[in-house]
Amino acid sequence: MAASLVDGVMSASTFGRRASVSWKAPPMAIKKLPNGRWEASYRDPAGRERVKHHRTRIDADRWLTTVKEQLHRGDYVDPRLGRRRFASFAEDWLAAAKAHVRPKTWAHYESILRVHVLPTFADQPVGAISPADVRRYITDSVEAGSAPGTVRSARKVLRLVLATAQADGAIRANPCDGSRVPASPKAEMVFLSVEQVERLATAIDERYATLVRLAAFTGLRAGEICALRVGRVDLVSGRITVAESVTEVQGLGLHFSEPKTYERRSVTLPAFLADELAAHLEDRPGDPGTLVFTSPEGSTPNHKNFYRRHFKPAVSVADLPAETRFHDLRHTCAALCIALGAHPKAIQERLGHSSITVTLDRYGHLFPKLDETLTERLDDLHWAVVERR
Repeated sequence: MAASLVDGVMSASTFGRRASVSWKAPPMAIKKLPNGRWEASYRDPAGRERVKHHRTRIDADRWLTTVKEQLHRGDYVDPRLGRRRFASFAEDWLAAAKAHVRPKTWAHYESILRVHVLPTFADQPVGAISPADVRRYITDSVEAGSAPGTVRSARKVLRLVLATAQADGAIRANPCDGSRVPASPKAEMVFLSVEQVERLATAIDERYATLVRLAAFTGLRAGEICALRVGRVDLVSGRITVAESVTEVQGLGLHFSEPKTYERRSVTLPAFLADELAAHLEDRPGDPGTLVFTSPEGSTPNHKNFYRRHFKPAVSVADLPAETRFHDLRHTCAALCIALGAHPKAIQERLGHSSITVTLDRYGHLFPKLDETLTERLDDLHWAVVERR
């Protein structure tokens, strides 16, 4: 005999998503089968009938009570979707991501999925992936020699795919929540002196000397410098506008794109650098779209090739620390500005950081060195007044 267990109006959500209005709970029923077992059934929020057989009526009652509680809480999961393979969700997620992220980011996601995540999780039903599985995956990856940064990227992609499964009602909670990846050792920042910058600019191929000085005195990123066009250099006001960046995307080559909102900015040039850029541009076509810096063949500079063929050899010739990277010229700009007493907000705007917090987190350790000088100046101010009395 069938018995309806639920009747009335409940405030709930469909597949984990909050409904804007109350809805009537689906009917639930239990009946005894000829073989003595008990059949529990209900209709899910999509209207499909769900059935499960139990040994006793108590077991059937408990199962339906659990379903009812899930519907009340809004964390009901669809058993059918929970059996769907992880690879299927990953394919859908990756296709959707293509419309929302930059090509380089999408290529990174695709590579991480294919090389690091799918070999472990592809055939697993998403509903069967547990927090313990995720923790074990992280541990195994680290022990296998994967870099912390790679493991962190893999966990991020895994979490994003499973978040889609959670939103679709296939899983109740994301098994990645609460997992941790060992911290990556931070690369030591190299801060060059002005004299070292000059040695580097002198040692490198002459066509890139201005590029080196531009990086060290403006703090522009490599992609921003390589995408800088003649029309965005104002030699009259001594300013350049950062409105484009170029990156290498796996399988697609070099890709130009607009920077993030906070990265778009106008940067003032020191007078000597404005003069040097003017001389550099004398040999460039007057078309505003012409790139300021090009490869020896006249094409868009490929940063990886430039770094390997020109920058690192020049670092050696200039007798700079072997670990010096091109990005350290950006760090050098920050250090020079701090040494000159620039306000952190001015440094943030010059470097195109998303917030002043980023600037202080990255370079805050350089400010205490100025505190001694500040203290001495305060002392001088005090005694100057006292001695005039």
